[in-house]
Amino acid sequence: MIMTKRLSGMAAILSVALAPALSPDGAWAADDFFGGLVGGIIGGAIGSSVGQQQGSGVRQQPQNTTTRVVRQSPARPNPQREANRHMQTALNYFGFPAGTPDGAVGPRTRSAVAAYQTYMGFPATGQITQFERDILTGAMTAGQAGIPDAMQLVATSPDGARALLVRQRDLMTGTVTASTPAAPRGYPGIPVEVSEAVDEIANSSDPTAEQLLERSGFIQLADLNGDGNNDYILDTSFAGSSFWCSAAQCKSLVFVSTPNGFARNDLLAFSPTPASFRCFGATCQAVSDPTATLAVQPTVPQPEPLGGQGDRGGTVMASATAEPTLPSFGSASEIAADPSLSSHCSKVGLLTSERGGFVEVGAGPAGLALAEQFCLARSFAIDLGERRVAGLAGVTPDQVEAQCKAFEPLLSPMVRRLGQAGHLAVLDDVSSFVVGSGMPPEQLRVTAEACLGVGYRRDTMDLAIGSALLMVALGETPYAELLGHHLSEGFGVESDSDLAADWYRNAVSALNGGATPVFAAELDGRVELLHWAAFDGTERAAVIPTFGSAN
Repeated sequence: MIMTKRLSGMAAILSVALAPALSPDGAWAADDFFGGLVGGIIGGAIGSSVGQQQGSGVRQQPQNTTTRVVRQSPARPNPQREANRHMQTALNYFGFPAGTPDGAVGPRTRSAVAAYQTYMGFPATGQITQFERDILTGAMTAGQAGIPDAMQLVATSPDGARALLVRQRDLMTGTVTASTPAAPRGYPGIPVEVSEAVDEIANSSDPTAEQLLERSGFIQLADLNGDGNNDYILDTSFAGSSFWCSAAQCKSLVFVSTPNGFARNDLLAFSPTPASFRCFGATCQAVSDPTATLAVQPTVPQPEPLGGQGDRGGTVMASATAEPTLPSFGSASEIAADPSLSSHCSKVGLLTSERGGFVEVGAGPAGLALAEQFCLARSFAIDLGERRVAGLAGVTPDQVEAQCKAFEPLLSPMVRRLGQAGHLAVLDDVSSFVVGSGMPPEQLRVTAEACLGVGYRRDTMDLAIGSALLMVALGETPYAELLGHHLSEGFGVESDSDLAADWYRNAVSALNGGATPVFAAELDGRVELLHWAAFDGTERAAVIPTFGSAN
């Protein structure tokens, strides 16, 4: 009885202390956000409350109130307002500040439209045309989908993400104009062919090109073909991506100088050194027992200093005489047991690009279609989370990540439950957690949205899956799609197609019933595609082909 009174008193204090509040400009106050997470006393309250419910087997019921609940019919979606909201989201995405995407076009939105029009060379009227709107939203979709050539353009263009706008315009008009941003010609001190390969490796792995260049040993120099010029070896094991490496060996990219530039050779080698290859002219081959020594020592060029004009990042290169290092990424069993969703989506993006677009209903493997939509939804979730964090007053992204990391242990038991029971039983448990937390639903929703983005961006599956479960329990049923994807693909939970089908069905039914789409709302027919891929498609076993060795 004493413990019950203590918990009731604590819940009452928390319900007052955690009442959601807005700052004068409409942003969530920092104290409110941290109240929605597990910092300090709140974490203890959530943990003890949920722990007692699970230990005793008795669910605490919310206290009786005399508040009269008035049922209201859901408001009908306004297509124009939704289109305006999506336009505002795209304007913010490309750095034209339109404020909170609420669908209402006011002075701030018109000012952002005018800035966008000025950048694109359109008349700066502040009134967007349908053509200008299509360019804007289409470019954002390409950026969020992680299409490889689009990501390479963003990484190499001085205009960053805005370069996608010009690319989208040129794709829609079928022309290439002089205003198209030109990509810089290589990294300082590195030939263009090698620079392009660095970008290729970065686009299919987590480290950026600049981070790869800063890793000593990623690039090695040697005169491999004896022509007196430096040749280049790129050790892809530094990328830590299964796209380039199997459990036993990695692909090494060897560039040898020729009168017409540098010729590329893709060869298999583990922890390569210059002695690992024999080159004659433009052709190289791997040496199975590299015991030969170099006859010619390379001349190591001095890279441009950091911060110099045109500098795209520091360059750290290892000479042929440097002591080779043996990178270690864990055992094959560890890698297989904890696959990277980020790496998976990089592969999916490459396949989509090679096919010329997303799989359509009845026009490709259903498994690949689900994988594409999973990665697309992941990108939208990351974007939504980042916009939510940006709207939190007085809170830095690092602080949000730290709080979300502390939130993860409370979500992990619910994630384990996801792979063991049907969706109704899981939602019952999650709903009990929501009630036992004593937090206002809107505040918990803000927390879940922010931490969902952090979880996917950091490849932390318990955090991502747990946050998605909270969103569904809070009435945001379209998020059930994510849970279907996780169970279907086996990321964060054991793969179970039967359990996945329940979550897919839940999401599709909600969307068909008029629920507001959360992911890629502008893509026509996406709901039909999900239904076909999850229930009607064939060839479900052909999800993603394995990228093995070159031989």
